[in-house]
Amino acid sequence: MNYTSKRLDNQDAPHTNERILYFIKTKGPVSTATLARTLAMTSEAARQQVQKLVTAGLIEGRQEAQAGAGRPRQNWVLTAAGHARFPDTHAQLTVKLIGSVRELFGEAGLDKLIGQREQESRAAYALACNAPDLPTRLAQLACVRDEEGYMARVEADGADWLLIEDHCPICAAARTCQGFCRSELQLFQEVVGPAARIVREQHVLSNAMRCVYRISPLS
Repeated sequence: MNYTSKRLDNQDAPHTNERILYFIKTKGPVSTATLARTLAMTSEAARQQVQKLVTAGLIEGRQEAQAGAGRPRQNWVLTAAGHARFPDTHAQLTVKLIGSVRELFGEAGLDKLIGQREQESRAAYALACNAPDLPTRLAQLACVRDEEGYMARVEADGADWLLIEDHCPICAAARTCQGFCRSELQLFQEVVGPAARIVREQHVLSNAMRCVYRISPLS
């Protein structure tokens, strides 16, 4: 089962390079062959587009070790410049404001700021994520997060579910004050409810490509 509010197809982006960047952002690391197959391009056309993005400094190669003998396969990932093509909500202004709050009111004042944001988010999520069953409630949460810019989706993984966020629009703020991330995890647990447990398995701030949360039923 895969819940998402956005799908990649030939109409989602008018330019091939944007489609490639979006695909790598949401599915990467990926090979040139995978890009060609998924985007219905010839291998040569895919190689040409990849080279343009490499030259522009938007993607870079990453070697994938082979299980047996043979040449390592090269996959493509976004560089920092490539990630910057996706919006980070008013990053510089946000970082400056956090610094000003910390300087003027100390850590206690910053905690109050995070608490206020948490209350607002709690009220919004309570309204939007009110389905009686957990799978639908998670789909609603992913929809809300997607609208907030997190490129979120939910996928089933055996008896568990994965909440996957391919982008963090507040990454700069979160790096400055990780209380934002702690607050989000608490809110997610409230949406999930007491019948399941949520843990963060991948974290952008720990140099992962995306944030991934595992939701496990307790019974």
